[in-house]
Amino acid sequence: MTQLTDEIHDLIDRASEAERRIVLKYLRRRLPPHPLEKEWGTTAEAIMTAIARSPDLTQRGIRGILAEATFEEAVLPKLAAAGWNLAATAGHQSYDFLLQKGSKRLRIQVKLQRREKGVPKQFAARPRTALRCPPGTIYVVEVQKTRGGERQGQATRPYRFTDFDILAVNLHPSTGNWQSFLYTVANWLLPRPKQPNLIAIMQPVPERPDEYWTGDLERCIQWLTTGTRKRLYSRGA
Repeated sequence: MTQLTDEIHDLIDRASEAERRIVLKYLRRRLPPHPLEKEWGTTAEAIMTAIARSPDLTQRGIRGILAEATFEEAVLPKLAAAGWNLAATAGHQSYDFLLQKGSKRLRIQVKLQRREKGVPKQFAARPRTALRCPPGTIYVVEVQKTRGGERQGQATRPYRFTDFDILAVNLHPSTGNWQSFLYTVANWLLPRPKQPNLIAIMQPVPERPDEYWTGDLERCIQWLTTGTRKRLYSRGA
């Protein structure tokens, strides 16, 4: 920083809240608007106010998009250093990111840890007793597509085990940190009881990394490439 910016910071620190708001309005007039503000002909504050007034379903969708954006900004650059590049995709896909490293391709689906009534949703007690879950709180990630529909008589909202390779779960609801993720291999997820080719909607997510979930995406890629077969917290795994 320069001497001038240091002086500006000092003045702002000594200003009242009302004076800071005046400065903020002045800076908003002097700085170029965000492209979305320009496209929509409104301000960031108006957009945030509209989101705050929207129903839970709308906010859930926006939070999910924010989780994807955080993954792209905070996680993907680390993979780029390991030789993975983001590949372009066309149309609607069953994954959020397609990565490529030479001839290798990696499909990643990003989901936000589930909240219910404003708090992180916990894995239900009954299904938990059927699994070999670790001690502590077990949370939930909801793994199904946002929109429903049918194709050739089959529901399109469920995910199939062939739809993506790795599930990335953003843990902001329980950690308060948008850059907090856990990863697991898609084929390790729990299947639907009567439809074993489909991924169960509610999947258990632990408080911290374990033998099924890791906070290191490169380690999860190693799990995937070794072809190890597991099932989340299965008593037979």
